[in-house]
Amino acid sequence: MLLAIDCGNTNTVFSIWDGETFLCTLRTSTHHARTADAYFTWYSTLIKHYGIETDITEVIISSTVPRVVFNLRVFADRFFDCRPLVVGKPECLLPTEARVDAGTIVGPDRLVNSAGAYNRYGGDLIVVDFGTATTFDVVAKDGAYIGGVIAPGVNLSLEALHNAAAALPHVDIAKPQAVIGTNTVACIQSGIFWGYVGLVREICDRIKAERERPMKIIATGGLAPLFQQSVELFDSFDEDLTMHGLTVIHDYNKEHAA
Repeated sequence: MLLAIDCGNTNTVFSIWDGETFLCTLRTSTHHARTADAYFTWYSTLIKHYGIETDITEVIISSTVPRVVFNLRVFADRFFDCRPLVVGKPECLLPTEARVDAGTIVGPDRLVNSAGAYNRYGGDLIVVDFGTATTFDVVAKDGAYIGGVIAPGVNLSLEALHNAAAALPHVDIAKPQAVIGTNTVACIQSGIFWGYVGLVREICDRIKAERERPMKIIATGGLAPLFQQSVELFDSFDEDLTMHGLTVIHDYNKEHAA
């Protein structure tokens, strides 16, 4: 079985793939000082709790936090006796190489999302990922990542607003009942919700105009359904896109191993 690990700035997700389906998905906060032993204690406790029989023989890792990769490598080597495949490293092959400026290091999460989206939806895509940052990945007709856009994430914007303005409370993101807020919480929710609707729509429209071709918009990340519920921003919402992309890259490397 394959253990796919996606380490983001806020959360780290472990999913077990049996070749046909994800048996379970486990989530923990990202912490660069967590040791391999700590990862295994957390992982094995949850696996036992869910009563899942697993025989992990392969591991693939995507991490936007470089400092955690070492301990995740040790975790895979020590407890599963395998050398993990790490997206973004030279030994990890991509189905289609990114086409960006020379010397540019593309985030592994963007490479993984591009591979997963192309496998499911074909080319000419805009992948919008609502994570710590809100990212827009442009996927060419042949599946290559060719660039994109990075904007502050929704929760990051809320936190910054709360921290920088002493009189403003921390609020949960929600669709407001009206655009014009009649109290402080409603005003903030309206600004965030409709502000991000406008941001997503405008950026996607400008990408389409620049590319001069029709493009599908695929959304992923926990907040995507919130924005989709009232305005048609996306053609599809794909909850497990990143994990699917990891299985695509893993399979590609198995097929093309030297």
